[in-house]
Amino acid sequence: MAEGYLIPAAFGEAEFTEKRSRFIGRVWPVETEEEALERLKEIRTRHWDATHNVYAYILREGGVMRYSDDGEPQGTSGMPTLTVFRSREIQNVLCVVTRYFGGILLGTGGLVRAYTQAAQLALAAAGIAVVREWEELLIACPYGMYEKVKRELALAGAAVTSADFGADVSLEALLEKGKSAALNERLQELSSGAVEALVLGSKFRAVRLDQEVESNG
Repeated sequence: MAEGYLIPAAFGEAEFTEKRSRFIGRVWPVETEEEALERLKEIRTRHWDATHNVYAYILREGGVMRYSDDGEPQGTSGMPTLTVFRSREIQNVLCVVTRYFGGILLGTGGLVRAYTQAAQLALAAAGIAVVREWEELLIACPYGMYEKVKRELALAGAAVTSADFGADVSLEALLEKGKSAALNERLQELSSGAVEALVLGSKFRAVRLDQEVESNG
């Protein structure tokens, strides 16, 4: 992404069983290799009795990418785990998939699918955030315009961070820097000049792609 980059929104964990083997996928946002290795050490200590603790991490600074099959057949676990994040262009991420062998061999294809699924489920649990510079907007609108304004904000790629339902609806939102003029033009057109998005400032931060409206009223 030219104007920003993707990271896990939070820690995420997911577990499933495949032919009696137990797979536990975990995803963390990390910023340094030291942090990634410390998390990995914690999991290895916690799951010292696991058959495998496969890992993969990608760091934005320096373009670092590392992975390990941790004893699984080469190419069946570490690389598939890494690929889940590379294919989504997610950075500053660590994923560890812990496996407790259940006595039934999964085969090469089965292992690839299982480790891929574990990473995907853990990422879904963590959520995804985009890091970029955002403009902070304040929008007041009549109740009759609320749904239209929400739709225009969604179309513009804005993240609504709060909604206060008083005499009018007051929305706070974050919008990619440089897009507020076009949004304002559209809002003015829809409302015959009654609705305007005020730019309060800007900040560089991570925002969940699926961020929900936080109602304050």
